[in-house]
Amino acid sequence: MFLKNTIDDILSNIEGDTEVVAVLDGQWADPPIPDHPRVTIVYHSESIGQRVATNEAAKLSSAKYVMKCDAHVAFDKGFDVKLMEDCEPDWTVIPRSYNLHAFDWQCQKCNNRTYQGPKPVNCKKCDNTTEFEMVVVWKPRLHKRLDFAYFDKELRYNPNWREYEKRPQAEGDIVDVMCSVGACWFMHRDRYWELGGLDEEHGSWGQCGVEIACKSWLSGGRQVVNKKTWYSHLYRTQPGFGFPYRQSGQQVEHARAYSRQLWMENKWDKAVRPLSWLIDKFSPVPGWDVSKGIVWYTDNRLDPRIMTACQQQLLASVNGHRIVSVSLQPLKFGDNIHLPLERGFLTMFKQILAGLEALDTDIVFLAEHDCLYPPEHFEFVPPCKDVYYYNIAVWKVDAKTGRALHYDCQQTSGLCAYRELLIEHYRKRVERVEREGFTRRMGFEPGSHNRKERIDDYKAESWRSSVPIIDIRHDKNLTPSRWRQDQFRNKRYCQGWQEAEEIPVWGKIDKFLIGVK
Repeated sequence: MFLKNTIDDILSNIEGDTEVVAVLDGQWADPPIPDHPRVTIVYHSESIGQRVATNEAAKLSSAKYVMKCDAHVAFDKGFDVKLMEDCEPDWTVIPRSYNLHAFDWQCQKCNNRTYQGPKPVNCKKCDNTTEFEMVVVWKPRLHKRLDFAYFDKELRYNPNWREYEKRPQAEGDIVDVMCSVGACWFMHRDRYWELGGLDEEHGSWGQCGVEIACKSWLSGGRQVVNKKTWYSHLYRTQPGFGFPYRQSGQQVEHARAYSRQLWMENKWDKAVRPLSWLIDKFSPVPGWDVSKGIVWYTDNRLDPRIMTACQQQLLASVNGHRIVSVSLQPLKFGDNIHLPLERGFLTMFKQILAGLEALDTDIVFLAEHDCLYPPEHFEFVPPCKDVYYYNIAVWKVDAKTGRALHYDCQQTSGLCAYRELLIEHYRKRVERVEREGFTRRMGFEPGSHNRKERIDDYKAESWRSSVPIIDIRHDKNLTPSRWRQDQFRNKRYCQGWQEAEEIPVWGKIDKFLIGVK
């Protein structure tokens, strides 16, 4: 029903020598498409399927470029020229995407409008139950943008990858994109046929976005989003507003099963890269396993009551992730490494490095012997491989008085990052401290300051778990405790200052604190 609107929109917005080939697959357009010298219509009385129809349309074109789009989309002015300006021979280009506000239902009694979806049962304003008219709006919803998407381990397309937008790789006008919805993509016509067109063995419908993405990347090419232009797509997001043609769940699952076999078993004969290369390129990708490990370190001077409580809480929170404990005396906790060294800053750095080198996981959390960690802390996945991440949801609790304090701070006990990044940092740190000694201007926390004495130039970012970490302060902490704002030379380190008798979610935790009843 929206094909005429789509074609009219294309014709009014093209600025190049662009043609339209519309394949009417088993049904005439209603309303009909007017004759136009730039429009070719192909009609099939019996449906041949989306993939066959797309390949047929591409064969009818002699243009340098081809773009496939759905029958319910709108476009930016000059989108065709803008796409041609940034399309290398081995690229697939996706315009920036917005949701399309295609129509409203208007009550014929009171003119109240209902946003697109199934025809209303009754008017919310006047309770009319019969008289509604579809009013075409045809405008992009500019606050509903979609630039990045991915597919999970089941090869299911997942839209709106907001976490990826925060990565440095997502900055710029032309940016790599893992996957797209398949509603619109653009490439050189020769390239389309080099990739084999759309693989009709999938069946009629399903997995088109995944197929184009895998072919684009695994062939040795590239798939990008062009933020200089856009298209707007009608998403059927309202309950009861479905596809206007029959869809078989069995057919969709066939397409997914075939897709998994093709890509996960590396059976596409034109691939020069394995699927694992694509996952690594965009890692971490939700739905794909990344391994996590914990480096837990202690100087063996902690009160046994606190030590035991923190160990038990850690075991209950890590969801089976491997724990490497590094101690100055032999210890039965996790996979223990015993370093016969004297307590000190250099020793602590060596402990962390020993634990990192003993692990074989992708991601590592640093955990201290006197901290209580909630399970949510270990659910975090760092968005970038070259950034240090600190959970700043931390409350400090005095073990003798029960006094509780929070202020926003990045501290080593809340640090998480990719293991390779941490190993690089702590190897340099140990080497520097052994050579020059430790100074506080060097800092304890990787990436947390820009002083010239820093170890490396990688940056740090903060995040907050909804349940905080409890950092227990006692008489044997390696670093001093500060309980008043006037103890800070720079007041910017006191942001978010709070004092309380109970910790959010945890409540009172005096059951194991020394001297507190």
